[in-house]
Amino acid sequence: MKYFGLFLKKLLRYLLKPLSFLPALLMMYIIFNFSAQNGNLSGQLSSTVTTDLVELCGDIFDRGWNAQQIVYYAGIMEHYVRKAAHMTEYFLLAVTVAFPLYVYRLRGWKLVISAGLFCMGFAGMDEWHQSFVPGRTPAVRDVFIDAAGSLAGIYVTRIVCWIGRKTIFSPLSLKKSTSSKHSSGRSSGRFPASGRVYSDRADRPSHREFRNMSSL
Repeated sequence: MKYFGLFLKKLLRYLLKPLSFLPALLMMYIIFNFSAQNGNLSGQLSSTVTTDLVELCGDIFDRGWNAQQIVYYAGIMEHYVRKAAHMTEYFLLAVTVAFPLYVYRLRGWKLVISAGLFCMGFAGMDEWHQSFVPGRTPAVRDVFIDAAGSLAGIYVTRIVCWIGRKTIFSPLSLKKSTSSKHSSGRSSGRFPASGRVYSDRADRPSHREFRNMSSL
């Protein structure tokens, strides 16, 4: 039964690890499609989203804004909504990129640098891609905004994965099974420190006797 559980753990690990890259590919596809929209479509989308957000805020705080006020405030907030959308896109991209790298045991500063450079490189290519789209212009500032969102996503992923590894994913750990196997072997008396094999707990020397033997 113990070996069957170990086999099941290995099977789950080998099935789930390659699939962990799928969200990153999906997120890259979504970002590419947004960047492929021409200037008119992109502007209409951001204007619609900003207007909906202003209306929602007006309803939540019971401001009673009319249509002209909503349009006015939406015009002010549209630029910030677009930049926040940039950060959100690359925050999610960083999460989906850093997670599979963490699964493949890339941790610490290596994870930050690898995932950060990948996301920043993709952001630069995305801005370059926009230079070929009618009505869109690339901006170096957007690359740094995307990098900030990516960095936040990487650190959030590190924290969440560390907590998950210590809690809900702890049963899938192979090290835990191996260490428990070795500890059970030591506790059964097969690997005593003095070289003598003790068949029963009652035959084992006391702590004081161990100290006396170690002083010899």
